[in-house]
This record gives sequence, structure tokens and C-alpha cells, in this order.
Amino acid sequence: MADSQRRILTTHAGSLPRPNELSELLGRKSRQEPTDERALDELVFRSTASVVARQLEAGIDIGNDGEQGRESFFTYVQHRMTGFSGRSQRPVMSDLVHYPTFLALKAPEFARVQVDLMHAPMATGEVRYVARGAIEKQCDDFRHALAAQERQFTAAFMTAPSPGIVAAAMLNSHYESMRDYVMALSGALRVEYQTIIAHGLVLQLDCPDLAMERHTSFAGKPLRDFLAFVALVVEAINRAIEGLPRDSVRMHVCWGNYEGPHNDDVPLEAIIEHLYQAKVGALMLSMANPRHAHEYRCFTQHPLPRHLRLIVGAIDTTSNYVEHPEVVAERIERVALAIGDPNRVMAGTDCGFATSAGLGEVADEVVWLKLRALSDGAAIASKRLFG
Repeated sequence: MADSQRRILTTHAGSLPRPNELSELLGRKSRQEPTDERALDELVFRSTASVVARQLEAGIDIGNDGEQGRESFFTYVQHRMTGFSGRSQRPVMSDLVHYPTFLALKAPEFARVQVDLMHAPMATGEVRYVARGAIEKQCDDFRHALAAQERQFTAAFMTAPSPGIVAAAMLNSHYESMRDYVMALSGALRVEYQTIIAHGLVLQLDCPDLAMERHTSFAGKPLRDFLAFVALVVEAINRAIEGLPRDSVRMHVCWGNYEGPHNDDVPLEAIIEHLYQAKVGALMLSMANPRHAHEYRCFTQHPLPRHLRLIVGAIDTTSNYVEHPEVVAERIERVALAIGDPNRVMAGTDCGFATSAGLGEVADEVVWLKLRALSDGAAIASKRLFG
């Protein structure tokens, strides 16, 4: 994993806009409807090449394939693992339940979603990873898209879900306990984690569960119950990445990539020491949105361990406002000052821009403007922090 030596490096959380035709095909595949796999492969290949080029044009230093071939950031595992069928009934985030007029306001947006993340398949049998060829192909396609570019990323990454978000959203009706289910997922996902790193890519673990489940699965329950779940997931992550180079793994944590009140979000301070227990090389946190922008102060009371880098969420992925580069620079600078070492800071986004096919709150053109603002803001911060 690259360091921000004398310059703040830029990255993002993973998902980028997909063409409508691709989103529709991915939606059909997610619903187990007949899909033209050859047409899907061709669309994914072209779209991956496009998003790689556009990231480089926007000045992104550490980029990825935009998750173009995945229906969502976690439900795609149903096509690569055994044990999933039926339909889950995921709890709705508590901050949305409290405000029915807000739900009514957002209803038209929900109507165009291609992949239903609230009713994903559930675990009805033994969970095993059986389609290694799919992740091998995804890595190979990404490498091919990179090779076609004159410029190159400083480093490249690929995302994969944590055992916890799969367990929380793809509910269990097979294993005797949540622990058994999470640990089974840990063993299965290890195949994907190993393959990504074997292809020379940085592995990004997507872990919204480590924050968002407080106001979803654990809404109304004692905080200690949620923290026990966080500890279990971190244990499962550490087991899944055991033996993999720490420097090649980064962990993304957020409170849910949706516009909403978010007034039930767990404070970063309540979970930060648990996050530090993950044996990863970098932590990526949402720090641009209005609910969590102040939490850079946590790092003065809970110093970032020496082995960790921090990727600062400096761009909000749920708003069509294009951040001014000076705003981005200020967000980066205040975190760097709180940590005390700008070399361990990178700039990123709060979350992805298209966490599932058809679901994105930012217009496609605006996404690229925001990523350009991220790069421009990081350049300004670099001059101030490094001289």
C-alpha cells in the first residue's frame, strides 16, 4: 500500500456509476432471471475500461474497477458461494422508520433500484466459496483495463465484503448461531481475499456493519450487544486475513451510504478502539457528511496506532453538491493535524457512488466532478502540510 510521502494520495471507496443497460442486466441476474451472460461480460469489460480511464483523468492515485461486474457490494456472493436461496427480511434503518414523510419523499428513488438489498437471499445451507474463477476473471479483466492505459495508478485495489455485512443482510436460517454463520463466512470469503492479493491488488474490506448495524440489526438493543457483534466480526476478519500482508489490506467503515437523518448513528468514539483491533494496514472512515465531520477529534483521544494509515472521507457520496477543493483541503488538513503525521493520511470518499446496480444518489457526471475536486483539494492540502 502506497504512503502519502510528501503528497496526499487520493482514492475512493469502490463503486462507481454503471451504464443503465449494465445495471438492468445485473438486476436480472440478481433476481435469478434469464440473463445473456455473453452480453453481460462484454458490457462489464467495456465499462471497466471506461471507469479506469475516468479515474485516471480525475487524478485518482489509487483506483479500482468500479465494481462494474457486481450487482452490489455484497449480494454478488450468492453467485460465487453455495448455501444461499430464498429471501431475507432485513430490518429497516431506525432513522428512516422514525420519519415516514422522509420515506415518502424518497419513494421514487427506491422505485428505480435494480437490486433489493433489503430482501437479499438468505443462508439456507452450508456456505462455501466454489466459484474462484469469477474472482480470478474480475482481477484479470481489471489488470487488462489497466494495461491499456498510458498512465497508471500508484496502486490498485479491489473490494470484498466483510463476513459481518453478509451475515447481517443475508440472514441465517441454517447455522445454529450467529457466531457459527459469521465464522463460516470468514472461511468462505478468505478465498476471495487471498485471490485479490495474489493478483497484486490491495484488498479493501467493506464493513458498514461495524457502524451501520447499530441502528439496523441492533436498533433498540443495548450498546453492549452491538459491540459484541463488532468484536465477533473483527475476530472473523482477522481469521480470514491471517497470513496475508497487513500492508495489502485496508478496511472501510461507514454508517450507511444513504441520504437520511442519521441521528441514530453510533458515535465513532464508541467503536474506534474495536476498529483498531483489526489487523489491517489502513482504516477508511466517513468524515465528510454532516453527521460525522466533527469526529476527527476522536484521534486526539484515541491516537491512531503506529501501524495504521487513515483514509479520510473528504467527499460526501449522497449529495450532488460538488465540494470546493478548499473544503476538501480543510477536511484533510484537520485530520492530519489531529493524527500528527500527514504521511499516514490519504484522501477518499465517504462511501461508494453506486453500492448496487441502479442505486446511486449522485448524478453520473457529478461523480467525476467530485473526484476531480478530491484530487484538487488533496493537492492544496499537500502544499500546506508538506511545504
